[in-house]
Amino acid sequence: MESEAIGTAASNTDFSLIGLIFEADPVVKLVMFLLFLASVWSWIVIGEKLFSLGAARKKAVQFENAFWNGRTEDLDLRPGAGGGDAASRVFQAAAREWSDARRVAPGSGEASALINRAERSMRATIDRELGKAGNGLGVLATIGSASPFIGLFGTVWGIMNAFLNIAAQQDTSLGTVAGPIAEALFATGMGLVAAIPAVIFYNKFTGDLTRFADQLDAFSQDVLVRLSRRASDTGRE
Repeated sequence: MESEAIGTAASNTDFSLIGLIFEADPVVKLVMFLLFLASVWSWIVIGEKLFSLGAARKKAVQFENAFWNGRTEDLDLRPGAGGGDAASRVFQAAAREWSDARRVAPGSGEASALINRAERSMRATIDRELGKAGNGLGVLATIGSASPFIGLFGTVWGIMNAFLNIAAQQDTSLGTVAGPIAEALFATGMGLVAAIPAVIFYNKFTGDLTRFADQLDAFSQDVLVRLSRRASDTGRE
């Protein structure tokens, strides 16, 4: 009789994903809903970063190729006349300093001062570009670190309710505890589903951003070398 009762109780419990969600405690439902939103948000950020970081690096490479081929070497470039990519804006920062320096009568230390100003200007431009490229990474870091704990909270809450049900019904059969415990563990699973992609792509984008920063730094040094050569040639004229 007892085994039949256990089988009847277990058969009345819907262990499908939809059933576990709808039969869960209201607090566990809220946790699942928040984790679902976090997962959707993280995938939106991941999609945007995959497109924007890839496009930014591609455009920077194209501008650098044009620079090395001599099509953008003219430091008399008017501010704002270049392209809209990060490398061109770094180049424009040096071009502005060159344009301003040409309006001033050259002095003994003007070339050195020009290089220092151009370096600071390009450094500030690189920092701004990296800040824009890194928008959204904080969201992935937060989701990746917080989602497992939010899911664990839902699991602890659900298991606590399962034991309260046992105490209220005076029944320790599998049919009584299996459903609430399955619902509770499902919250942890959702937390991991939200966190794992966020952590993986956060690490990927962090590496991409580091390589992008190295790329812009190397390009700025190339611009400084050519600017220094141009300033030295102008000073000797």
